[in-house]
Formats: sequence, C-alpha cells, structure tokens
Amino acid sequence: LIMIGWRGEPGVKDEPQHIHQGRVMLRLFESMDIPYLVLDKNEESAIKQTNEAINIAKEKSTPVFLVVQKNSFEEFSKNNKNTNFRIIYCPPNTLIRPLSKRFKKTNLEVGAQNCHESENYGAFTGHVNSKMLKNVGAKYVILGHSENRQSGETDKLINLKIKSAIKSKLKVIFCIGETLNEKRKKRTKQVLIKQIYNGLKSVKDRSNIILAYEPVWSIVTGIIPKPNDLLNSVSFIKSKFNKKTPKVLYGGSVNDKNIAQLKDIKNIDGFLIGGASQSSKKFIDIIKKTFN
Repeated sequence: LIMIGWRGEPGVKDEPQHIHQGRVMLRLFESMDIPYLVLDKNEESAIKQTNEAINIAKEKSTPVFLVVQKNSFEEFSKNNKNTNFRIIYCPPNTLIRPLSKRFKKTNLEVGAQNCHESENYGAFTGHVNSKMLKNVGAKYVILGHSENRQSGETDKLINLKIKSAIKSKLKVIFCIGETLNEKRKKRTKQVLIKQIYNGLKSVKDRSNIILAYEPVWSIVTGIIPKPNDLLNSVSFIKSKFNKKTPKVLYGGSVNDKNIAQLKDIKNIDGFLIGGASQSSKKFIDIIKKTFN
C-alpha cells in the first residue's frame, strides 16, 4: 500500500499545515509499528527504496507506506516543460482524489480506468459513473480496454460510456484492437472499422477523444507488431476520420526495451503503458526514453 504524504524537518516553528500533518502521520506509523520509508528526492535512491518496500511488503505480508517528500512530483514536472508531451496517470478509483490534488500545480494529469454507462445516479451497486469520477478530479477515462471487452463489454455498451463521459466533460481514451484469431483471418481492418463506427456512433463532438490501438494478441505476450504493420494500422485508423484526425496511441507490451523502436514510428502519438508501469524503474525508463 502506498500513501503519498510529506515530511518536514523536526523542530520547525510555524510550519505549513501539510508538513505538520505529514509529521503527525509518521508518528502514528511509529506508534503502531507500521513499516514506512521516506523516499529520497534522488531518483535512483527512490527507485531502490521503492523496490525495498515491495520486498518488505511481500516478506511480511503487510502494507508498507512510501512517504514522498514535498515537491518531488513538482520537480519532475518542472524539469519536463516540453508541452509536446503529456503524462496521464490512470490509477484505481480510490487514488484519483489524492493524486489529482497532488498533481494540481504540475503538468501531470489523472484519469480513470473505466466508468459506468449511466450518467445519472441510481441502483448500480459497486459501480462508479463519469460524473463521480469528474467530481473527484479525473480528467480522462479509459474505455473499451481489451480486458473489459473480454469480460463482456460490447461496442454498444462502450458507446454509451463514451457519451456519458463526454457529457461529464471527461476526455476519453478509446481502446480498439483485434484478437489473434482475427489477425490470422486477416480481419484486422474490418474489426477496427466496426469498433470505431459502433463505439463512436452518434458522438458528434469527437475533439476530446484519443484512440488507443492495442492489438489483443500483443498484450502481455511481449510480442509487438512489426514497425511497418503498426505504421499501416495507425494510418488506417486515422484515415477513418474525415474532419479532425484524432491522436492515436499504441498499447501492447510496451516496455523499456522496445520503446526506442516504437517511438520512431512517426504516426504514433503516444503510448498506453500497462504491465511495465507496475515497475517504477521500467516506467521511469520508458518516460525518459520517450522524452529524449
């Protein structure tokens, strides 16, 4: 379990409230014998500490709190002012509120991983709709992800979710992609056309929609499309839009080893990082290699 907090120096008078609260939090941890680590501002040290925390958590089967020193996220944002790049975190719903507050004065943005199709409140036990996500600070939402499609989400349901998200003024990351069986039958283009048409049916304003091409057969397998195949697929997706061409991301086994090859494909506008984002070192390496 990771908690983002702040750490002040001992004995400081008239300290800001957030630093005081941070110290109170640490005292609480100590009194209850809860393991915690205060992350160093040095990036390499912080990565080592994070991995150490993970090992402790696994060994003791207990939460380990990582306390981030004030300004560490802001420093990252300030050091990367290139407006051509944007980093969007899509954490579990329980972390949207604290992260959106923490990133408020940075270039980092927060999104959600899915939402319910109804924009109204009702008897939808266990679900979170787009209006609720917007209220807690989300600016984006991922819809149509292959895992959710495999769990039964249809194009029609995804279409309802997209409409609800747009009405709530959320930007949509709309995922599309073919399965291995569909690829082998050479049905990639037919599948993409169907998903785009049905998913965006009656959606008039598409200015806040980003597409993410994630071939299902590539996810987790470590296999990525050949550069020319990927170039053609992304070009095909963009060609289906008559007016403003949307940004198209690529997702599917993106990691710190293949990012250099992927970013050289000129018509890809960004990346949807899945499994590799679970490793802080790999995720930071991907960001660095994408920016450089």
